[in-house]
Amino acid sequence: MPGTDTPDGRDTKPPESDATRASTTGLGAEQPLRSPAFRWFFAGRAISMTGSAMSPVALAFGVLELTGSATWLSAVTTASLVPMIATMILGGGIADRYRRDTVLRLTSLGAGLSQAAVAILLLTHQNPALLLPLSALNGIFQGLTTPALRGIVPNLAAGRGFQQASSLLASVRNTTRILGPTIAGLLTASVGGGWAIASDAVSFLLAAAFFARISLPRLPPRAKGGPTMLAELRQGWTYFSSKPWIWTVTLAFAVFNSANMGVWQILGPVIASDTIGAEGWGLVLSARGIGALAASVAMVKLTVRRPMVPALSSMALGAVPLILLGTGAHTVWLATAAFVSGVVAEFFTVVWETVNYTHVPERQPSPPPMTP
Repeated sequence: MPGTDTPDGRDTKPPESDATRASTTGLGAEQPLRSPAFRWFFAGRAISMTGSAMSPVALAFGVLELTGSATWLSAVTTASLVPMIATMILGGGIADRYRRDTVLRLTSLGAGLSQAAVAILLLTHQNPALLLPLSALNGIFQGLTTPALRGIVPNLAAGRGFQQASSLLASVRNTTRILGPTIAGLLTASVGGGWAIASDAVSFLLAAAFFARISLPRLPPRAKGGPTMLAELRQGWTYFSSKPWIWTVTLAFAVFNSANMGVWQILGPVIASDTIGAEGWGLVLSARGIGALAASVAMVKLTVRRPMVPALSSMALGAVPLILLGTGAHTVWLATAAFVSGVVAEFFTVVWETVNYTHVPERQPSPPPMTP
């Protein structure tokens, strides 16, 4: 049905359905694996997620090999984390204004090049201060990647194929959480953290090449006089701050993740380097991935009334591996606690994402135009 124009020049043509968008990209909407575009996207995500799962172990032990200092490890981690969080706030606006496949291939290319530079610094034993700007750059690319990923799958599959595509991607994500840390631990113990980081860099570069084979539909032109990115960010903040159930949980987990990251990603490798080693630490992180995979499979069939109550309550178990880590527990006990932590973390993640998809609109309605 042809669209019509309103008096202010806006096109009122109905938005394309998922099936229509999928057909414009040459996809089999109901069977995503038969679509070349989805296969390239799936392969790219699989290899980049494998590299991302390797990166924390490889970087932590690589920095410790170079400096022997927990302070430097903390500085490098913070240098990546702060720009990543700041960029994610802007990433949604960028993803709405530019083609997501273009953003994705550019961020993957940038992440690969910055990780390659980090690997060279570690392998040639350069001044660790040079790691800080490279880590910040890598954090920026990661921050831009996450929002761009959110709107790609609906363009690559539709109908029953959307659920299949989401399930395939979730399975790969959890599988890489199992294999990635173990591979990184073995590489770090055998050839060093620098070479493990180099493998991560190669994974991002290969992913960028795969994403280059995807071509999504062009974005529709933005309405003349539409809101600026700053106005949209302000509108999103207004909605966020007006919903206590959103901002209270977000604030609680901001505190939790701050404490957890400091212990798990910084003190964890430092303690492990003197106790269970890189291989043992990789196995502990893999056990956490196994727990997450088990929870994601169980959640396909599990139905819970008022799921936010058990999801939030169970997160208290996430403190157990931190306590065991501080007491110098054996690898088996630490891995068991990490498995349980992975289960409860994935349980909460699935519940939280479901609640958000159900109760939070993807886009806020634009305010009515101001009359003179």
